[in-house]
This record gives sequence, structure tokens and C-alpha cells, in this order.
Amino acid sequence: MISRFIALKLGFLLSLNFFAYDTPLSDEAIREAYFLGQRHDQTLLRFLDHYSRYFPIPKTGPHISSILFLTPYAAFAESSNTHIGAYSAQQALLDYRAHPEIIKITVEIHLTTSYGQFLSHTESPSSTTLTPRPHDFWKDFEVQVSAGNRVLAPATFHGQPISICGKVGCSLTGAELELEFPANSFSSDSVTVKVIPPVGSAVSADFQSSRLR
Repeated sequence: MISRFIALKLGFLLSLNFFAYDTPLSDEAIREAYFLGQRHDQTLLRFLDHYSRYFPIPKTGPHISSILFLTPYAAFAESSNTHIGAYSAQQALLDYRAHPEIIKITVEIHLTTSYGQFLSHTESPSSTTLTPRPHDFWKDFEVQVSAGNRVLAPATFHGQPISICGKVGCSLTGAELELEFPANSFSSDSVTVKVIPPVGSAVSADFQSSRLR
């Protein structure tokens, strides 16, 4: 009987280590995340800074500028921030409970002088043509996510181009990649996100889920 009790307690403690961030969220935690997002000020940005890693501009290749690792709590705070106007805590709770809990990873990419919005094609020694870089250029980037010794496959993975528009049209400036995973798929406190571009150097970010809510 005692050995069985010890085994059950050990299993419980291990589960706490596996999911150091809050999951599943309690109703109180959902409300806290809701109100954090509803402040619509710098408070949320400062909070999310703990979930972000930033990288300098490389000498060549695209600039993988940041990797954001959002726990269920942080992801819902970010989601709440997108709601402007009438959006109650009660409705937020219903919305949250209507979907499975997720971990969301966002990668932001910027074009550079060596990896710009145009591709050059040399047709002859004296002739070079320029063509716009495809807006789905982000598909050439590989994102590897691992927890401990396990490489994880995302439930969803998509991207979208980032452009700046003016009076004469829009210019492609980068892209944002978004990966989602079930919240219970990370069976380790240590998470590594590696982004491999088609040219240039890869970047890697480490996250300790025990330090994140």
C-alpha cells in the first residue's frame, strides 16, 4: 500500500514538472489573462517580453528577428488584447472553454539588403532582371521544435507576409510564422525552437516552461 502511494505521488510530481506552465487553466486564471489583455497598454508587452527571444541582424541572409513562445495563459492574454469594445469576462471564459488549450510559437522574419524584396536573375553577362520575391517565401524556412529529446510536430503551421503600404503601393518587408501545439504535448521543462532559413545562419531559442506561467 505504501509503495503504491509513493508511486502515485511520484507520478503526480513528475506531471507537475512536465507541465510547469498552467494547464488546464482555472476559471480564475482565464479571467486574469482576460483582464491582462483588456488593459490595452504596455503592461501586456512587458509581460510577453519574458516569452520572447530577439536576434541581431545577420551579415547575410534574412533577419529572423524574434521567436515568441506562448503558454495557454499568455496566448489567451494576447487573444484578449485583440478584442476592442464590448467583450465581457463571461464571454471570454465561454470562448476559451470552447477550444482545446494550445501552445503558440510565433517567428518574425524581416527582409534585408542581402535577402530583399526582389530576386535577381542573370540572363547574360550584361543583362540582369529583377522579379518580386514571392509572398509565400516563408515556406522556404524550416522550424524545428523539440522538448527534451523529442522533436514535436505542430498541429497547425502557417505564415503570412508582412508589407508596408503607401501611396504608390505595398512593399514586402517580411513574414510571420505561427505554429500551434496541444498544450499537453510538451513532456519536458526544456523547449528549443530552431529556425533554419534557406540561406544564412540558423537561430535557436531555449525556453524553460517552469519560468513561464
